[in-house]
Amino acid sequence: MNYTYMVRCSDGSLYTGWTNDLEKRMRAHNAGRGARYTKSRLPVTLEYYEVFETKEEAMRRECAIKRMTRAQKLALLAERSR
Repeated sequence: MNYTYMVRCSDGSLYTGWTNDLEKRMRAHNAGRGARYTKSRLPVTLEYYEVFETKEEAMRRECAIKRMTRAQKLALLAERSR
């Protein structure tokens, strides 16, 4: 499986990415090896994820989320938590 995910950093910012191993990726982020952006904003917490069959689908969704405004991303998180 492939995942598009969003984490909340310790400074309150949001980071979106994709992976084929969500647990491993979260461990990497919190160990300071996940992404340059999150490295200085630890710890991060998983706020949202979607599952896809293919890497390409996950990458397309990542791009779509990254194009969203912060308000749209927060609305997506709020919608998902209901």
